[in-house]
Amino acid sequence: MKAITVIPARGGSKRIPRKNIRPFCGKPMIAWPIEAARAAGCSEAVMVSTDDPEIAEVSRAFGADVPFVRPASLADDHTGTVEVIAHAAAWYIENVAVPDLICCLYATAPFVTPADLQYGRELIAARGAAYAFSVTTFASPIQRALRVTDTGGVEMFAPEHLNTRSQDLEPAYHDAGQFYWGRTEAWLELMALFTPASVPIILPRHRVQDIDTEEDWEIAERLFICSRGLEVNAINA
Repeated sequence: MKAITVIPARGGSKRIPRKNIRPFCGKPMIAWPIEAARAAGCSEAVMVSTDDPEIAEVSRAFGADVPFVRPASLADDHTGTVEVIAHAAAWYIENVAVPDLICCLYATAPFVTPADLQYGRELIAARGAAYAFSVTTFASPIQRALRVTDTGGVEMFAPEHLNTRSQDLEPAYHDAGQFYWGRTEAWLELMALFTPASVPIILPRHRVQDIDTEEDWEIAERLFICSRGLEVNAINA
């Protein structure tokens, strides 16, 4: 089966400006997933879809292809990931070949490993799924979640589980926000990701971190240093 990897990386990040190419543990953020995808060796091409010339330049410097400029209509705050990958798929089909599989790999996924990507490709092929994507468990049982009431008090979302033992509650998972293997036809048909047609790739929580705020960024760097056994002084040199 032929496959390509597409890394969406628009230039208009609001909460952390220039997030995709901001230095993270010694390299531009986008360099880490590019290098993981290339090391995985399971794609005929590793492409970056961007509207930003500087992101394109950095991406090429770390070995990714940037064969087109993403149109502005697909680079605003409201464009979904599936639409961006469908656009890249259409470009590749028209100009190169028809891939069987496409991996969407986020530019802000420094924790992804070549082994994760290889396993995802093997899983989607073996299971015949539309998508296979990274998930991890919630740190606390979602059945014990609380809401703040209008009067400033608290109440349970599911009070029937007040006295249920944690070990008796069903585990819950959330999107790890790292990568999504999908069949080309699923991307082109704009199929939803979160359906029974998808299969999960379960990652440990210590390798999953949203990076939407400065606090998130600091936590992510600390986790990354620990996970890679890196030396802080070497990174900051």
